[in-house]
Amino acid sequence: MRVIAKALLPVAFFVALNVRAQTIDLSGKWQVTILHHGAYDYGRVTLKADGAQWTGKMFGDSITISMKDSAIEVRCKGDDGKECGSLKGRISDGVMHASGVIYDENSTWTAERPAAPGGSATSHEFVPKVYYNHFSGLIEPVLHINPGDTVHTTTVDAGGADAHGAHVTAGGNPLTGPFYVEGAWPGDMLVIKLKRVRLSRDSAGIYNNSVVLSSLDPYYARDQKQIEHFDSSWKLDRDAGIAALEKPTDRLKSFQVKLAPMMGCIGVAPPARQSFRSGQLGNFGGNMDYNQIREGVTLYLPVFQPGALLFVGDGHAAQGDGELTGNALETSMDVEFSVDLAEGFGLNQPHAENDDYVMVSGIENSLEDALRSATTGMSKWLAHTYNLNSAEIAMVLGSSMRYDIAEIVDPHVHVVAKLSKSALKALVPAK
Repeated sequence: MRVIAKALLPVAFFVALNVRAQTIDLSGKWQVTILHHGAYDYGRVTLKADGAQWTGKMFGDSITISMKDSAIEVRCKGDDGKECGSLKGRISDGVMHASGVIYDENSTWTAERPAAPGGSATSHEFVPKVYYNHFSGLIEPVLHINPGDTVHTTTVDAGGADAHGAHVTAGGNPLTGPFYVEGAWPGDMLVIKLKRVRLSRDSAGIYNNSVVLSSLDPYYARDQKQIEHFDSSWKLDRDAGIAALEKPTDRLKSFQVKLAPMMGCIGVAPPARQSFRSGQLGNFGGNMDYNQIREGVTLYLPVFQPGALLFVGDGHAAQGDGELTGNALETSMDVEFSVDLAEGFGLNQPHAENDDYVMVSGIENSLEDALRSATTGMSKWLAHTYNLNSAEIAMVLGSSMRYDIAEIVDPHVHVVAKLSKSALKALVPAK
């Protein structure tokens, strides 16, 4: 009997392993990373059991996964029903690894479960020691945070001066961050709620004392004289809520502007592992210089890399539309924000809302193209949010659209399409 039992042990062990492997259920959500020719694609797929297989949709393609023991095969079909790829591999420690061909390209395919929620929301105090001048996914995160968390931090001004006016880093829109948001995955929207945007000192500066030439008639611009020794430093009266020139000319000695603190730069890591200087803006946000990105606003940014990698910086005490001098009342800031994630539908461009408006950013190479992008984005938002058809969208936009020219002096032009929430109250949200 003992001899028979010993002989049966390896068989029993193999059967147990086989049963254990067969009981692995691939149903549910997966985060997928595809690598081909050194480039990464990211996606989400929700798998459902279909007999002995699991099926789902990703990038519009149908995905079918079969498993025997720990070996897996991943096959995909396009919208036309034709096979678009086949990969083979294994599942190990809950992660699927496979390699093969997708759309005639040698590829590797990795799928893992989304991270579990981080529990109760946490408040973080972050004191920056180093600042960065790029929006990039190649920079090591300074802090990992969970959806629902709040971060209180500070920023220096565009010239690198802190709350004491001391220059602590090189200029050129130094950025605080990046902050890695757990669970953020390409295709999501990062939701940033600005809870606090406050001045941290009583001085600011407009570093350029002329209007940028691109905003002027060329003949008029040609005839403008450069004013030497003009002091464009400002003093900020935080109690009274006003700003005035420190050394005004006689004609400007009574000139004051209302303080309206805002963040010039809020952005995430750009797509395709690109890096952009902190003066750039695009669908990743960045140096948007929109004077409504202030306390109380909720900003939505597309996620292009795992963790999103959120940067903030370039505080302005006040700024006119377009940022016509190439900078505004540049100063340091005391900032607090919370983050969240939205899966599913998302515009591939920044959009925002406050108590009064829904706002969609169009960021392009020209004023005309930026307006088209903003209008298209708002149309898509209406179609998704309220299930409106093209005629219904035309009635809403034709009667109620407003535009802001946010930025015309940086590498791209930024136009914002706006709809008032009072006008939208009469519409019924889509189910």
